[in-house]
Amino acid sequence: MWSYIVRRIFQALFTLLIITVLCFLLTRFSGDPMAQYAQNPRMSAEDKEALKERLGLNQPLYVQYFKWLGLAIQGDLGNSFFARQPVSEMIGSRLPNTLVLAITAEVFTITFALLLGIISAVKQYSLADNIITTFSFIGFSVPIFFSALGLLLIFAVQFKEWGLPYLPTGAAVWDKSDPVEYIKNLILPVSALVLVNAAGYSRFVRTSILEVLGQDYIRTARAKGLTGRAVLFKHALRNAALPLVTIVGLDIPFLLGGAIVTESVFSWPGMGRLFWEYAQRSDYPVVLGILLIISTAVVVFTILTDIVYTFVDPRIKLG
Repeated sequence: MWSYIVRRIFQALFTLLIITVLCFLLTRFSGDPMAQYAQNPRMSAEDKEALKERLGLNQPLYVQYFKWLGLAIQGDLGNSFFARQPVSEMIGSRLPNTLVLAITAEVFTITFALLLGIISAVKQYSLADNIITTFSFIGFSVPIFFSALGLLLIFAVQFKEWGLPYLPTGAAVWDKSDPVEYIKNLILPVSALVLVNAAGYSRFVRTSILEVLGQDYIRTARAKGLTGRAVLFKHALRNAALPLVTIVGLDIPFLLGGAIVTESVFSWPGMGRLFWEYAQRSDYPVVLGILLIISTAVVVFTILTDIVYTFVDPRIKLG
């Protein structure tokens, strides 16, 4: 296993290098941060050239890239063009909120997905299965921004107008003296993510369990007199968990990177909202810093997913 992990680490480093090149070029060609100064009558041509030189935008692209990469390897993601703050500090201030949102959403997503998937598979073609299937397809099909806006409209706006207890919109700031308020702000963003992700996860769980329940060793276990619960949880569920492990392993990095739409709709102060705000300004250092974190998380969790496979299914050997 160790030789496999070392080999994957070298592959990951090469992959990250290619990703950084692509992200750097895409951000450079997506917009010009100097464009918003073009119509400023207070800035002369000399001032604009001086600003461009100070930001390092007058250098060749390959020089800019290697300069950024060299600093990034040392943990320095540069300074924001507009906030004039270190990018690492800006991301660091938003990262805890994104982690709280992502971890909470993923825990509830997996819990509901397993519960709904198991019920739907065990009660195949029953009323409960049909109801779960219907709501799963609706939740999976509706765009995340529509679900988020719907939850916001109902539980924050309408409930307030009706004089009912309502939920805040998610613009939370952690305060040790009032953690309940922070949790209340977390409810709607988490609900929006769980509604979409649990719907898709539950379909994979249902399909996997149904496939496993038809295997010969399950019939053998039942023939030996094991109860339905023992067969389900000790034999079927563990083998049916592989597809779910794959999905979760690939989804977590994007949640860590920040659910851009969700954070923007609910004004949640996380990395997703930070990315959206500064991408519109073509603030390359901030955008590249967040993309680097997301890319690293994707590569790391891909390797971890392969390792988790060996614990979930001992038949899988890494070599």
